[in-house]
Amino acid sequence: MIKVNLLDSVTERASSASVVEEKVANPRTRMWIVAGAVFALMSLVMVFDYVSAAAARVRVQAELERQQQIATQMAAINKEQAELEKKLQNIQTRIDAIKRLRSSQQGPVALLSDINSRIPADPSFRLESVEQKNGELTIEGLSPDEASVTAFARSLEFSNNLFLNVSVETTRMEFEINPADFPDDGRGPYDMTTKPEAIKFKVKCKYGPNVPPPAPAQPAKPASGPQAAPAPANQVAQK
Repeated sequence: MIKVNLLDSVTERASSASVVEEKVANPRTRMWIVAGAVFALMSLVMVFDYVSAAAARVRVQAELERQQQIATQMAAINKEQAELEKKLQNIQTRIDAIKRLRSSQQGPVALLSDINSRIPADPSFRLESVEQKNGELTIEGLSPDEASVTAFARSLEFSNNLFLNVSVETTRMEFEINPADFPDDGRGPYDMTTKPEAIKFKVKCKYGPNVPPPAPAQPAKPASGPQAAPAPANQVAQK
C-alpha cells in the first residue's frame, strides 16, 4: 500500500512561496525585474518602430517609382509636343512662303494685264519699263506722237479707280540716221535732213485694285415747308 505524506508537500509549498517573497522583497531583485521589463518594453517599441519604418520605406519607394514613371511619360509627351510644334511651325512657314510667292506672282500678272489692256493700238507705241515701288507705279516708254501718250494716260485715269493720281511727263527725242540702214533701192536717196522724232514718256500713278470707287454725289433735296410765291413783276408796293 502506497502512503503519501501530504503534510510534507504543503510544507514545501509554503517554504517555496516564502523564498519567492524574500527574493521579491530584495531591492536588487526588484531592480533586475524592472530593468528586464523596461528592456522588454524597449525591445517591443524598437521592433514596432522598425516594422513601421520598413513599411513606410516600402510605400515611399513605391511612390517614388510611380512618380519617376510619370515623369518619364511626361518627358516623352513633352518631347513629342515639341516635335509636333516644330513641324507645325515649319508647315506654317512653308504656307506663308507659298502665299507670299503667289501674291508676288499674281500681283505683277494682274498689273501687266491691266496696263496691256489700255495700251493704244498703234504698233509704234511701246513700253520700256514698268516699276512698282512703295505703292507708286512708274511706266516709261516711247510713242510716235503725243496723242497716243494722252490717250494712254486718259485710259489709266478713267479706270474706275484702278489707277490713281495719274501724272505724265513727256520729252521729245530725235534719232540719228545711219545711211547704211537705208540702201539705195532705185527710188533715189533717202532724205537725211529730216530726222525722225519720238515722244519719250513717263507715267506715274498708284495702282489700287482694292480701292472702292467714289460714291456718286447725291442730288440736293428741296427744302421742306411752304414757300412764299414770288411776287408779280408788275406789282407795285404800296405804303
